[in-house]
Amino acid sequence: MAVSFKSAVISSLFLASVLSAGAASANALTENFDGGVPAGWTVVNNSDPLGSTDWFQGNPTVFSSYQGAANSYIGANFNNGAGVASISNWLILPTSTYHNGDTLSFYTRTVDGSSWPDRLEVRFSNIGGTNVGNTADSVGSFSSLLLSVNGGQDVGGYPEAWTKYSVTLSGLSGATNGAFALHYSVDDGGPAGDNSNYIGIDSLSVTAVPEPSTYLMLGAGLGLVGLARKRKAKASQVA
Repeated sequence: MAVSFKSAVISSLFLASVLSAGAASANALTENFDGGVPAGWTVVNNSDPLGSTDWFQGNPTVFSSYQGAANSYIGANFNNGAGVASISNWLILPTSTYHNGDTLSFYTRTVDGSSWPDRLEVRFSNIGGTNVGNTADSVGSFSSLLLSVNGGQDVGGYPEAWTKYSVTLSGLSGATNGAFALHYSVDDGGPAGDNSNYIGIDSLSVTAVPEPSTYLMLGAGLGLVGLARKRKAKASQVA
């Protein structure tokens, strides 16, 4: 009886560790932008002509964050360019290993009643790194466009309340060392242009699907639990 109980405890602990590992991999990254541009992230502003701002800590006098402190979001605006500008301001996540099914989610919005349209792209590089080229039109290795928020740069086309967007990776040949990038991309922008105002991004997360090895370990753990229960039942019959 004691042996069966011990086996059940060991099996349960093993199963718990597998589930814990799966849960950890399901929350690969969470960022609430409490301190501006996160450590390890890269900003590249290729706007032409170049303006006076890059990505910056949110300004609560424009609007407050989705959650947390009023300024705990990251922003970009028309001053990324100067005069009439082609705005191309990149915020690049660190290179990491990705699989099909991994998901990037975030919240974004612009100013209430904005008359100057904004646009945000989500792009992916399947080789990682920070190569976005060096012109306003270049994308470097980030040639995969996964999402365009207000792609047509329409007035009223960018959400004026915090709205969640998600993209899911597909078509990868296997485990891929890649990188996501948020691209504030606005034609005819800047202080003297007809487009571009102010956007915020908050509560970003990357959710990873468990690797196949996790499922194999889970199956083994369930098998051990079943075996322990069978031994316990047999011991009870003998007693």
